[in-house]
Amino acid sequence: MESLVVRDLKTYYHTYKGYNHAVDGVSFSLQKGEIFGLIGESGCGKSTIGNSLMNMISFPGEIVGGSVLLGDVDIVQKSGAELRKILWKEIAMVPQSAMNAMNPCHKVGKQIMEAISLHMPELKPSQVKERMEELLVSVGLNKKWANAYPHKLSGGMKQRAIIAMALACKPKVIISDEATTGLDVLIEAQILALYRKLAEENDISIVIISHDLHMVSSVCDRIGIMYGGHLVEILEADEAAHARHPYTKALFASQIDASDFSRRVEPINGYVPKLVEPEDQCRFYSRCTERCERCSGPAPVLKEVAENHMVACWREDA
Repeated sequence: MESLVVRDLKTYYHTYKGYNHAVDGVSFSLQKGEIFGLIGESGCGKSTIGNSLMNMISFPGEIVGGSVLLGDVDIVQKSGAELRKILWKEIAMVPQSAMNAMNPCHKVGKQIMEAISLHMPELKPSQVKERMEELLVSVGLNKKWANAYPHKLSGGMKQRAIIAMALACKPKVIISDEATTGLDVLIEAQILALYRKLAEENDISIVIISHDLHMVSSVCDRIGIMYGGHLVEILEADEAAHARHPYTKALFASQIDASDFSRRVEPINGYVPKLVEPEDQCRFYSRCTERCERCSGPAPVLKEVAENHMVACWREDA
């Protein structure tokens, strides 16, 4: 059962030279209880997608087309009071630099209770407090930390507190943007295990946005590869070694594999494309070592090449 459906999402940024096509026609769906990884280089549009899913794009950004469906509700079409009823209750976000997202002037428990009180006004103060304490325990924190200010918590503890806040109103979908950035390897593993537990035990669907292909592959059910504002491949995480798009293969080859330190790391030569009024062609064309004559024409679209495997590459027609 689908909990989130994204169709032809387009989010552009106004510049003095024209529109920057940061997200240009992205489509994917999210199953109930599924963890979906969104991966790519810096500047490929990952975080813009995350903010677009929450309809939290502000000027100079603008969602110019597409839809984000939660059931039969299109988040893109909502604003103001209508949008506030959906955010936190239906879909929530663990933001980038989440460790610095808490208000340093208020205690951790108070900040979580504020989110609960705003979106669940039917609850009594005692019930709000009880809910807050349950959330802290559910993410592996002792409820005594509710009385601490954020600076008293370690990085991993702050991360868990932010996740507790995202869970406050029992959303169906959580967007996690670079959630483990700045954490050591052990804490990162604990946070990822927490996401897996939430997905399995509470049927929460999670989108994990990251640049770390191996990390995301280890916890996600499916992964989507972003490049230059386009989604170029979607495949099951355990099939990542059998990627078919040239960029996905190059991305794997450019990262260190902990299971094979003798393997040579290969750089991706060239530069990321300019996204201000870009040409209608494959965004990876200038860097691709497998390009053919057809690749210089209109950009390919995602199509299914195997079960649960979609690729946007003209070579798949060969």
